[in-house]
Amino acid sequence: MPVTRFSPFRSSVAGLAAFALLSGGVAMPVGAMAQTNGPASVADLAAPLLDAVVNISTSQSVKAEGKGPTPPRIPDGSPFQEFFKDYFDNQKPDGGEKVNSLGSGFVIDPAGYIVTNNHVIEGADDIEVIFPNGNKLKAKLVGTDTKTDLSVLKVEPKTSLKAVKFGDSRTMRIGDWVMAIGNPFGLGGSLTVGVVSARGRNINAGPYDNFIQTDAAINKGNSGGPLFNMKGEVIGINTAIISPSGGSIGIGFAVPTELAQNIVQQLIEFGETRRGWLGVRVQPVTDDIASSLGMDSAKGALISGVVKGGPVENGPIKPGDVVLNFDGKPILEMRDLPRIVAESPVGKEVDVVVLRDGKEEKIKVKLGQLQDSAEDQQPGASSDDAMPEDGEGGEMTAPEDRDGAETEQQAPDTREASQSVLGMDLVTLTDELKTEKGIAESVEGVYVASVAQGSVAEQKGVKAGDVIVEVGQDFMEVPGDVLVRVNGLKSAGRKNAHMMIADAQGNLRFVAIPLE
Repeated sequence: MPVTRFSPFRSSVAGLAAFALLSGGVAMPVGAMAQTNGPASVADLAAPLLDAVVNISTSQSVKAEGKGPTPPRIPDGSPFQEFFKDYFDNQKPDGGEKVNSLGSGFVIDPAGYIVTNNHVIEGADDIEVIFPNGNKLKAKLVGTDTKTDLSVLKVEPKTSLKAVKFGDSRTMRIGDWVMAIGNPFGLGGSLTVGVVSARGRNINAGPYDNFIQTDAAINKGNSGGPLFNMKGEVIGINTAIISPSGGSIGIGFAVPTELAQNIVQQLIEFGETRRGWLGVRVQPVTDDIASSLGMDSAKGALISGVVKGGPVENGPIKPGDVVLNFDGKPILEMRDLPRIVAESPVGKEVDVVVLRDGKEEKIKVKLGQLQDSAEDQQPGASSDDAMPEDGEGGEMTAPEDRDGAETEQQAPDTREASQSVLGMDLVTLTDELKTEKGIAESVEGVYVASVAQGSVAEQKGVKAGDVIVEVGQDFMEVPGDVLVRVNGLKSAGRKNAHMMIADAQGNLRFVAIPLE
């Protein structure tokens, strides 16, 4: 079932559909439905919060197409042709059609700052905030962040507004009660109650997904509304739902305040977000690579490349490192690193724990500022399709001794210009070949001329035109080097050959090719 951000409620009709009565259409007295031992009421908790939750009404012009009467077909040269052309041209609307939409928001500052979703106000020509008492105020956009779907608006009230405060979403546990207030289907001031169903949800909505999942009923028009804890603090901003029908089925998602609060503060202060930037490309750590590195479990983020001109270029972090901890926060999986880096202050020097050559090392890095216009500079944005599978360190076990005397296994002639290894036809990467194939001058290694169909290399995503830079953390210069290193890994009882692969532009990724 696809996950979508629910759109603001849009309607071209004045009224709502009729509601069916319960109990076979017979209205029942309230007292007859009351339970002696029901759950505790949230009325006292909700009462002071309702005035801080607002409706967001937007309008935008949509270009009208195919509107107006259709002119009759007039033969070319007819004396009436110009007459009909002028008449029907004048009947066509001059401008676009106005489209209105409704969403939700909440006041976080009595001076008039309001938080909502970016998709509620995106593309709007006019934004109007409607308060529970019926008052309406024009709003201006202070700032927006598309990566987290958050926006901040500002109104100019004559008196101080009722505001709510942020709470700490990190303290929320699965099963904790939460309360949503918003504007579903244009029904302002609607309140629903549920629990936290899950935390840390990744729904592929953006690079920093870390959603709270709740079963509190939220629908179209709830976008941008607050999700409260039982202290009356905002711990999430309702953003997305899973729904085959467009209505609530009890699976909704909210941006947690641990992510949103810093974004909101930056939008108010700077009008934009200022995220930390490490300048690396990352891949997941799979079970295979974790086992080969002697790790107890698959965790961390594998560094597949360092961005040229980034904060750690020629610095302490290197391709092949596994980041285990960043600024005191554990990196449990790949997507944790981009989010934690982005939440860190620009210019901050942080401690980073990496696994390198089988040992943990603590290093220091200084963060730069992520530029939103440079997509290739986003931490984690260049995760390769080919997943890392196995990484092997340790000494190289060559099939010949230091004096060059042959062992029981025949050593290949590494001077040969081509070799066939693990289903790959490999050739020496010369300057002439680089020019012919359009390979960047900075790329070094062994060129993959072709890959056998159905081979283990093809199954792991290696393709013709790739360049093998390293095998088992050793640099490869000629095709024979690859064969020697692969045979050495087999002799050492290794199950996979861990390879660093470059594409024609020099972008790196790691793959592990089975040796059995």
